[in-house]
Amino acid sequence: MAYATYIDVQDRLKRTLSEDDQKLCTALLEDAAVLIDAINKHASEDAKKIVSCRMVIRAIGSGDDSGNMPIGATQGTMSALGYSQTWTFSGGSVGQIYIDKTDKKYLGCGSKIGMHSPLEDIVDDQRRDNNFN
Repeated sequence: MAYATYIDVQDRLKRTLSEDDQKLCTALLEDAAVLIDAINKHASEDAKKIVSCRMVIRAIGSGDDSGNMPIGATQGTMSALGYSQTWTFSGGSVGQIYIDKTDKKYLGCGSKIGMHSPLEDIVDDQRRDNNFN
């Protein structure tokens, strides 16, 4: 089950998708839902919709031929007569569905660091067994 429709993506792109793009978009939205659920199934419906649209737009592109940086690029280089053009993507590549740092924040799981040591469980068990508190 997808959290957004191709119409939601189309509205954000501010352009009409072709019939083939609509089918591709629908399939990618279903894939995006699976990835979103793997990250945080309990995120709000609004967050899931926004992230779904962002993921699909990165994958299909904006359709903007003005020469701007591609959606999702973190760095870019463009030259005129030197014939140079370079783009860097942090979380994935063009045509790929991926969740970036901002998406993780929308889903309520961005930039969290944690750890668990199994040794602590052993020490707690030994204390309990020996009646140490």
